Amino acid sequence: MDMPNENRPLKIGTRGSALALAQAHETRDRLMAAHGLGASDIEIVVIKTTGDRVLDRPLNEIGGKGLFTREIEDAMLSGAIDIAVHSCKDMPTLQPAGLVLDCFLPREDVRDAFVSAEFDSIAALPQGAVVGSSSLRRRAQLAHRRPDLQLVEFRGNVQTRLRKLDEGVAVATFLAMAGLNRLGMSHIARSAISPDDMLPAVAQGAITVERRADDEVAAHLLSALHDDATGIRITAERAFLARLDGSCQTPIAGLAEIDGDSLRLRGEILRPDGSEVISGERQGTVQDAAALGTDLANELLSRAGSGFFV
Repeated sequence: MDMPNENRPLKIGTRGSALALAQAHETRDRLMAAHGLGASDIEIVVIKTTGDRVLDRPLNEIGGKGLFTREIEDAMLSGAIDIAVHSCKDMPTLQPAGLVLDCFLPREDVRDAFVSAEFDSIAALPQGAVVGSSSLRRRAQLAHRRPDLQLVEFRGNVQTRLRKLDEGVAVATFLAMAGLNRLGMSHIARSAISPDDMLPAVAQGAITVERRADDEVAAHLLSALHDDATGIRITAERAFLARLDGSCQTPIAGLAEIDGDSLRLRGEILRPDGSEVISGERQGTVQDAAALGTDLANELLSRAGSGFFV
């Protein structure tokens, strides 16, 4: 298989965290298996993003979604890299002109993981316990369920958050089961939380590979990796998010599931303080994935009224 430039390997851009690198290596391994490539044919390029550099402030204070992707996308547009591997839940709903998302790897476990050295579940936490999370969604969901708890900011990669637990900054936190599975650290989770109890972030557990729209070689290489079922589910969830104008500043959750030709989409929006949750669902065919997402978002917006997210 010809590379985008025969004089150099295919260059995959990624963040430098252990999880981001695991996802980039999974993509590389899938490309090698699908196209008979060798390790020397593919190079992984680590790019530091704003979200990685600024760790002392909440994401919503420094710009929300895009903080983990902008520098990587700039490198792709400049030709410094050929494709980029992302956690899909980090991706804004609109891509920069000239870039597309049309490759989704098979989705991992969508559930949130409850992580604590002392307690087995949210219900087991004592009155007033301190819980750390950087996710506005998780914080709002937790505040709605357990308004007695104290919530503190908890940014950083998996290893950083675990260290903060060890240091006593909080007695519990949440991570994505998908990330723990990919890192071989599923044992860290005291329990996995059912989506019926804590609806996950839109696209949680999904890896997406971004490319330049005019790069036909990359399009061919990635087409062999794309998982149709994951793509359909993410289409519904991201349509839901796009209509809600979702960012890291708005607590939004959504999950699409497929059974044969049928698709079920659940979604919810929350006041940041957890004082109110508005939820709903849609069912239809997989062909209507995007329309179901938009329609559910319109319903929730009409029920919320103006100022819901303030």
